[in-house]
Amino acid sequence: MRYNDTLDWMFSQLPMYQRQGKSAYKVDLSNTALLINHLDNPHKHFKTIHVAGTNGKGSSSHMLASILQEAGYKVGLYTSPHLKDFRERIKINGEEVSKEFVTGFIERNKLFFEANQLSFFEMTVGMAFEYFSQEKVDIAVIEVGLGGRLDSTNIISPEVSVITNIGLDHTQFLGNTLELIAFEKGGIIKTKIPVVIGETQKETKPVFVDLATKNNSEIIFADQQDLNVYDSDLKGDYQAKNIQTVVTAIKILQKKSYSISSRDIKKGLLNVIKNTGLLGRWQVLNENPKVVCDTGHNREGLIYVMKQLSNEVYNNLHIVFGVVNDKDLSSIIDLLPKKAEYYFCKPNISRGLAAEELKEVFNAHNLKGESYNSVNEAYNIALEKANADDFIFIGGSTFVVAEII
Repeated sequence: MRYNDTLDWMFSQLPMYQRQGKSAYKVDLSNTALLINHLDNPHKHFKTIHVAGTNGKGSSSHMLASILQEAGYKVGLYTSPHLKDFRERIKINGEEVSKEFVTGFIERNKLFFEANQLSFFEMTVGMAFEYFSQEKVDIAVIEVGLGGRLDSTNIISPEVSVITNIGLDHTQFLGNTLELIAFEKGGIIKTKIPVVIGETQKETKPVFVDLATKNNSEIIFADQQDLNVYDSDLKGDYQAKNIQTVVTAIKILQKKSYSISSRDIKKGLLNVIKNTGLLGRWQVLNENPKVVCDTGHNREGLIYVMKQLSNEVYNNLHIVFGVVNDKDLSSIIDLLPKKAEYYFCKPNISRGLAAEELKEVFNAHNLKGESYNSVNEAYNIALEKANADDFIFIGGSTFVVAEII
């Protein structure tokens, strides 16, 4: 198969959470274990770092990879979802996996996938692990897809586990309290493997401490550490917490005899975008008017993003906004500024919420604007209407941002 045909088959034939929703969520790791055994356990051929959390796990994963690259290691990076191209999910030292490897992996294993009804996410994890094994990476940063305990990535025995924070997201899968969600994400805590918790939260701290104690694992709360202050090319005040979490994890690697200097940490954090190609985190797309997009989409993520937005100086605010249809709008609507003109749009996926429905809900809460036929139409109209000293924000969903950048 050609590359595009391969992707069409992957996206259409197998369930994928990001596009299908709850029907794609698996409740155990039996399929992953079957696949990994079929591939001859490629994950055992390289070291790993495991990263979970409600918000910040993508940024933190890219920061970790960038620092390790600056230290001279050959670094695999597995993240999800992608924004523009599937291959963004699997990188080595910032270079995306080749189209040939993607098509070859599917062709070699297609009958096995079909016979065992593997999910999109399961086979993608297998693809990443086989690629990292074949390319002999020194270490791979592995981002959890959803949750932790039952996530397909949770077959690795990492050097360190990282949990950035806990918020009420994906409650239909993970539970409707912070404690329940912490238990699911804390499922990546392994026996005698240190775990870094990014934020100390009164609801979740006892859950993590209990899991660490049962696993005889050292637990470190990053926000309680006295560390040097570092800058990053990832803009947004909310990145400060991610930096603290990442540096804490790096300190653990240093204790394990990884050769990582203060200079590597500094350069790695200042060159995340260059080294890893990360997109969509308070990304400035235009000046005069200033246009910024951000993939933050749940309540905790939007709290950080809206705080950042409040620091901007502008005349008028324009917001291009779209969501998926299982989004609990009541959990975010109070965070959004009323003094703004909204451009409602539907991301171009089956799970996208109709722009007119979004408009009705927002208008009822005094968030005024019009609905448009597409994300790009909404953005182009916003650009036409905005003056040079205005500000345009694009967000609400990863899929909205993906259509713009």
